[in-house]
Amino acid sequence: MTRLLTIEEVAHFPRPGTEGPRRFEFTPDSARLLYLASAPGSLVQQLWSYSLASGDRHQLSDMGGSSPAQLSREEELLRERTRTRELGITDFQVAPKASPLAILVSLGGWLYFKQGDQAFRRLEGTQGALNARLSPDGQRVAFVRQNNLYLLELAGPGDPLALTADTGEGLTNGLAEYIAQEEMHRLDGFWWSPDSRRIAFERVDSREIPVFTILHQGQSAGRGELEQHRYPFAGEANDKVELGIIGLPVNGTPSPVRWLDLNLSGEAASTRPAPLADGYLARVAWRSADSLAVQLETRDQRNLRLALYDAGDSRSQVLLEEQGDPWLNLHDLTHFLKNGEILLGSERTGYRHLYLYDAQGREVRQLTAGDWLVTEVNRLDEQNRTVYFTATKDSPLERHLYVVSLDGGEPIRLTIEPGWHTAEVSPDGQWVVDRWSNLETPVRVTLGRIAPGQPLQLVTTLYDDPAISLSSLDLRQPVLVQFPAEDGTILHGAIYHPYQNDSETSQGPFPLIMSVYGGPGAQRVQNTWDVTVDMRAQYLAQQGFVVFRVDNRGSANRGLAFEGVLAGRFGEPELRDQLAGVEFLTAKGLADPDRVGIYGWSYGGYMTCIALLKAPEVFKVGVAGAPVTFFEGYDTHYTERYLRTPQDNPDGYRATSVLPLVGNLQGNLLLIHGLVDENVHFRHSAALIERLTEEQKKFDLMILPEERHMPRQAATLGYLEKRVTEYFKENL
Repeated sequence: MTRLLTIEEVAHFPRPGTEGPRRFEFTPDSARLLYLASAPGSLVQQLWSYSLASGDRHQLSDMGGSSPAQLSREEELLRERTRTRELGITDFQVAPKASPLAILVSLGGWLYFKQGDQAFRRLEGTQGALNARLSPDGQRVAFVRQNNLYLLELAGPGDPLALTADTGEGLTNGLAEYIAQEEMHRLDGFWWSPDSRRIAFERVDSREIPVFTILHQGQSAGRGELEQHRYPFAGEANDKVELGIIGLPVNGTPSPVRWLDLNLSGEAASTRPAPLADGYLARVAWRSADSLAVQLETRDQRNLRLALYDAGDSRSQVLLEEQGDPWLNLHDLTHFLKNGEILLGSERTGYRHLYLYDAQGREVRQLTAGDWLVTEVNRLDEQNRTVYFTATKDSPLERHLYVVSLDGGEPIRLTIEPGWHTAEVSPDGQWVVDRWSNLETPVRVTLGRIAPGQPLQLVTTLYDDPAISLSSLDLRQPVLVQFPAEDGTILHGAIYHPYQNDSETSQGPFPLIMSVYGGPGAQRVQNTWDVTVDMRAQYLAQQGFVVFRVDNRGSANRGLAFEGVLAGRFGEPELRDQLAGVEFLTAKGLADPDRVGIYGWSYGGYMTCIALLKAPEVFKVGVAGAPVTFFEGYDTHYTERYLRTPQDNPDGYRATSVLPLVGNLQGNLLLIHGLVDENVHFRHSAALIERLTEEQKKFDLMILPEERHMPRQAATLGYLEKRVTEYFKENL
C-alpha cells in the first residue's frame, strides 16, 4: 500500500533527491573542482574541493551557516532577486590569474578570503559588504557598502578605501538597480578589467522614482518596521544610469572617474555625459584591458546596440546593432576572443543561435541553426577553437551539452542520459562536471572526460544517493504528454495521475486541478526530477485528484513565435491553451469537466484569477498566490517588453487586467499574498479585494504578514500547503 505524504514532507526544502553538489567551478589550472554542498536534508552549504588527479575531496570552509535573521536587508532582498533558499555559503569567487589560488566568500555580512593552503580569514572592515568581487590577480577585493564602491588591498592590514562618495538617498554606486536584478538577470554593478588596473561601475540615480512604502505588521515588538523602495512602475520614470571607469588609487587617493557617453551623442570628453536616457544598461564586459563592451537596450526593448569604449579616452563606437520583433530577449551568450573575434547569440531566425563575427563586427558564419535554441555558453575554448553550449536541440523538454567548432561544422552532443543536464567545462577543455536528472532519476553528479568527436567518457560519479528513488519515496512518476492548441501548435504537459489510477484511461473521471504559471520567461514541463518531486502535485494526486501542468503558448524556450502570442495583451492565448488541456484530459476520461480547479503563484496567480473570471463555466475553484491584478502596478522592464507602456497601449492594459472582470466570479477563490512582497506588492490583492467587495462576491483570504514573494518560513509553508489541500477537498 502506498505511504501517504505528510504535510511536513510537502512543505520541506530541500526536496528529496534534489540535493548534492552544485555551483561548480574548475580552478584556473584545471587541477581541481570547487563546488558547494550541504549535509543531507540541510540548506546550509559549505565550499568543497575535489582533486582531478587523485580523487581526493575535502571541505575548504567550516564557518557555520548564516540564519535568515543574520542577513542584512540588502542581502535578504538580493536572495529574493535570485530566488535563493540555500543558507551558509551561497556563492564564491575565484581569481583567474592569482597564484597560488585565491578564493573569496561572503557569510553573515562579512567577507572571508583564502590563498593557497591558508585557512579562510575574515577581512576586517568588510562588514555589510555587498556584491564583492576579487580582482583577476587576486590582490584586491572591491565591494559595495552604504551605496558606495570600496576597495581593499588584501596584502596589508589597511582599511577599505572608498572609491565613490555619494551620500544622498536614492544614489548608488556599483550596485545593479532593481529591474536589472529582477528582470534583466544582471546582478553585477561593477566590473574589474582583465589586468586588474581599472573598475567599470554604474551609478544609479533613482530620486525621480517615487518611494513605495511597505510596512511590517506581523512583528510583535515595536510599531512596525518601514521599508521604502523606489519601484519603477510601467509607463513611469526609470532609474537614471551612468557608467564610469575608475583606475586604482594612487598613494591612497582615488583616481578621477571617466564617465562614458551611454547615449552615444558624441559629447565632448571634457563634459560629463548625461545619464542614459530612455533605455537600459543591459550588459557590461571588458573586451580587453583597454576596451569596454557595453550592450545598450532601448526602453521599448526592440533595439540592442553593442558599443565599445576606449578605457583611456572614452571614445566610443557602435560595433553591432540588432532589431527585435516583437521584442529582444536579453542573454549572456556574448563572448570576446583574444584575436578580436566575437561569439554572439541572436534570435534573428526566431530561435536563439550562435554566430561568429570578426573584430570589425562583420559576420563570419552562423555556428548553430534549426528550430531549437541555445540556452547557455558553457565554455569558449580559444586554443582548440571550439565552443561548448547547452541547448534544446534534441528536445525542448531536455537540456544537453554540445560542442561545435568556431570554424564550422555540425554540433556534437556530449551528454548521453536523457534528461536535464547542467554542465561545467574545465578551462583546458578536458573535463566536464555534469549535474543531471530526469523524471525517474534523482540528481546525480558525474565527472567525464572529453574525447574529440565522441560523447563524454564517464570517469567517476561524484554524487548519487541510491537511497532516494520513486519506490523509496512512494511517489509516482508524472507522465509527459503532447496535445494540440487551437491553432495546431503542439503543447507539452505533465500529468500526475491519481494514486487510485495506474493508467491514463481507467477508473476515471477524477476531479482535475490545473497547476499553472503560464507567463513568459518560464518553462515548467521538463524531463527532470524537480517535476517529479513537485510535492504539492504528488500530495493532491494521493488525495484523489488528477493534477496537470501545461506550458501554454507564451512560455519560454520554444522560440519567438511561440512566445510572441502575448505581444500587446495577456490572459487570452494562455487561457485558451489551459482550456485545451482540460479538454484533452476530459476526452481521455481522466478529468471530470464539472470538477475543475486551478492554482498558481505570481503570473500563475494572475492566470488563476483570469481562469475563474473568463471561464467560470469550467473553473470552479482557484487558489491564487501573489497575483498581479493590474499591470500598471508592475515594473517597467518586464511589463513594457510585452505590453508596451500604458500610454501606448491603454486598451491592452484594460483587456489584460483582472479587476474589470470581477463581476464574473462564480466559483470559489482563495487569495494568498505576503504583506511585505516587494515584487508583486500586496496592493494587487488589495485592489482585487476592493472590487470583490463592491461586487458582493464571496472569496477567501490568507494573508502572510511577514512573507515576501517567495514564502520561506517553515511554519508558513506547512500551513499554506494544508490550507490549499483543504480548500480543494472542500470545494471540488
